[in-house]
Amino acid sequence: MERLEQAEALLKPQRVEVLKQLAEPRSCTEVAERLGQTPQWVYYHVTRLVAAGLVTQTAQRRVRGIHEGIYQAAARSYWLSPGLVGQIGPQTARDQFSLGYVLDLVQEVQSDLAIVAATVGTEIAPEVPSIGISGEIRVPPDRRQQFLDELQSSLQDLFTRYGGAEGDAFKLAVACYPAFPREEAAP
Repeated sequence: MERLEQAEALLKPQRVEVLKQLAEPRSCTEVAERLGQTPQWVYYHVTRLVAAGLVTQTAQRRVRGIHEGIYQAAARSYWLSPGLVGQIGPQTARDQFSLGYVLDLVQEVQSDLAIVAATVGTEIAPEVPSIGISGEIRVPPDRRQQFLDELQSSLQDLFTRYGGAEGDAFKLAVACYPAFPREEAAP
């Protein structure tokens, strides 16, 4: 892989699992059955892999009146260009503190929630365990870095404590950005 977009598309554990299943031509439904996921979840990841040029659609068939794509990995194995390795690490750390990273995170959360909604039906069922918290924190300028360090440390502690392979998977996304007054809408 020579392009950063390809590496970023592939460096997600879920996509690696999908890509492994596409060593042979398969539909999203077939991959979903093998991974114990929904076809929508698989399709989301397949489209990202197709956009990065790591997967191609090899055929199409009609199933129950709809067209279903058959996909296959574009290669048997992938090697990161040495030039990409250096870009991936520092880029992620630098982006973690940018507003662009926050916008990407919001888009990812929105996509994930759409998949959850499609999985449980048109309405989010009350039994789907989730939590949303929003608030405003006031931090003096001379303590900003200390605040960010403590926040990162606290979250890393949670990831370490609950990051095992057992149990239900939950996704945690935290965004911290400057709060600016909103214009009140005119009546």
